Amino acid sequence: MSKLSATLRLFDAHCHLQDPRIFDKAPQLISTAVDSGVLRFAVNGISEKDWHLVKQLSELHPCIIPSFGLHPWCVPERTTGWLEKLKEFFEAVPTAAVGEIGLDKGSKGKEINFIDQVEVFRQQLELAKSLERPASIHCVRAFGDLLQIMKSMGPFPAGFILHSYLGSAQMVPEFTKLGAYFSFSGFLMSMEAKKAKKMLKMVPSDRILLETDAPDALPKSKVDSLYFVEGDPSLPECLKTQEQSAAQTGSQQSTVPGSSTDASTLPKGTLNHPANIQNVLVYVASLLDISKEELAELSYRNAERLFSFTGLETS
Repeated sequence: MSKLSATLRLFDAHCHLQDPRIFDKAPQLISTAVDSGVLRFAVNGISEKDWHLVKQLSELHPCIIPSFGLHPWCVPERTTGWLEKLKEFFEAVPTAAVGEIGLDKGSKGKEINFIDQVEVFRQQLELAKSLERPASIHCVRAFGDLLQIMKSMGPFPAGFILHSYLGSAQMVPEFTKLGAYFSFSGFLMSMEAKKAKKMLKMVPSDRILLETDAPDALPKSKVDSLYFVEGDPSLPECLKTQEQSAAQTGSQQSTVPGSSTDASTLPKGTLNHPANIQNVLVYVASLLDISKEELAELSYRNAERLFSFTGLETS
């Protein structure tokens, strides 16, 4: 595979290395991503069931910034003591951010009482403000509601991340005034390119972040430009063989016929590797009409500034 130079500094502003689909492979995934230039990872917990795994990963891997939060999809399964438990994690891990939290009126959100989502979201926003920590926010088909809530509770001096942002260009200035950073993943490739470019051009350069949302949001790039998760059951046999060979030899060179085809041809559910932030970098840079080197550096510095409460050295 043709990969980008590892001399670029990259910061994955939102991922889920604690996800049960990849948790046992996390050390290998982190090592490969670091070798490709990804120096830091913001790993987001989503429920009471995985906060301890995020904490564990952050203790084992100093490159990880842990985040704890209750995702809107997990609202129905929360316990009565969920908020106190969440506060305990922040007391135990002073370097943790808040996330993933948010609102969702999408296919899964329809199964969840939206009033409950809003209540849980507000409680976590209040916690983020009191702790002076940034929050990583999920929003699907609820940007109007989100903006109204953020205005009623903001501004947010510690900042907040609109992760995998696919909202409108018109809303960017209003969210920016409240303290928003806009993080882009492979999901951006699902947006019509002209619309995506218009939206990206509205985002101030000091508020742009890059992420993978791994193991989700596999970029729709050419197959031979991607990293895959070894052992992913969704991969076609030819690619499974390729990944096994790459793991044994340390090479990422593709020799699979048709590997230059678009990743959209792969099975739904194919796992995303955190090293694929490189593909997001190339795509976003092309829409912004800037070099990948410039985008890598400014997005890294933006993330470094946002997470400076952790003790990261800012440059």
